[in-house]
Amino acid sequence: MNRFACVLCGAVAALCLTMPGVYAGPKPEVSQRPWGVTSDGQPVELYTLANGHGMKAAITNYGAILVSLEVPDRDGKTGDVVLGYDKVEDYIKDSPYFGCIAGRYANRIAKGKFSLDGREYSLAVNNGPNHLHGGLKGFDKVVWKAEPVRRGRVVGVRLTYVSPDGEEGYPGTLTCQVTYGLTADNALVIRYRATTDAPTVLNLTHHSYFNLKGQGEGDILDHLLMINADRYTPVDDTLIPTGELAPVAGTPMDFTRPTAIGKRINEDFVQLLRGGGYDHNYVLNRDGGGLSLAARAYAPATGRVMEVWTTEPGIQFYAGNFLDGTLTGKDGKVYKHRYGFCLETQHFPDSPNQSDFPSVVLRPGETYRQHTEYRFSVR
Repeated sequence: MNRFACVLCGAVAALCLTMPGVYAGPKPEVSQRPWGVTSDGQPVELYTLANGHGMKAAITNYGAILVSLEVPDRDGKTGDVVLGYDKVEDYIKDSPYFGCIAGRYANRIAKGKFSLDGREYSLAVNNGPNHLHGGLKGFDKVVWKAEPVRRGRVVGVRLTYVSPDGEEGYPGTLTCQVTYGLTADNALVIRYRATTDAPTVLNLTHHSYFNLKGQGEGDILDHLLMINADRYTPVDDTLIPTGELAPVAGTPMDFTRPTAIGKRINEDFVQLLRGGGYDHNYVLNRDGGGLSLAARAYAPATGRVMEVWTTEPGIQFYAGNFLDGTLTGKDGKVYKHRYGFCLETQHFPDSPNQSDFPSVVLRPGETYRQHTEYRFSVR
């Protein structure tokens, strides 16, 4: 697919936040308040979105982080379904990318090197021998410019960050915009837009750790997961794709039908052993270039259902394998092994070094666009 083609008609895309239909009911609200300062004195704010139907989202301009996401269960009881912290200082001190926008390049680049137009670029190596999630100071560790937005009955916050040429080793000055929106029918919409003044590579994603039982309420192994993908990208010992697009059929990687996350996670299968469990990119089954269903998760204990819809070709499923009980999150909850899972819509890991993968090159005059939705319901 053409990655830089507008996925919607110009009139709709210009709205940035729209959902079909006209909604009646309580008035949605967006508010903001100070939320501390960074170590170098930059002010941080927290924006709270409420859709008037029991769902709330709190987003900070530090790292464009989704701090909390309150979603009703089957009994109408609201609970926070994303892992995170109560204070910005904890995100600054030690965070495994809780709720952030990861970039410039989400996921891994082998050995922190890639070539573009005949020139080699070197990036920080911050994950074993590889580059991960934008480097030592990726988009998750910068302060974004933020402003509240409202479109009809959708409320949101628009965040903008200008990444200078050479930041973390990447070429080109990149102007990046991410808009979070909360709809009246309980969807969290994330739209991405970026331009550059020189050829560069770009791969953005949202990195929330979800637990549909509620943050800190046990592990996620009982969640039933469906991933709409017949293939995945196997990895080597350092979690870099081998270049193969392998079938999931007949392996523990198969989530084409709803399956408990914990059913096969500890099987003696080389890919699971390399990742300490699931930490793999899935090649989505897609119909054209618009929004497509990527995944669906269901927590039997609460009845919460989360669907992930995206325009991206891949999704990284990570089962919280490296959570180990050393982090204390919101409300004093300790995050133990596999207490959250990630479904990160993306282009494939190490794409700058894999010519057969969909391109992640962005050039002057082109516009990067991505649209992902996390849609919530109950049953």
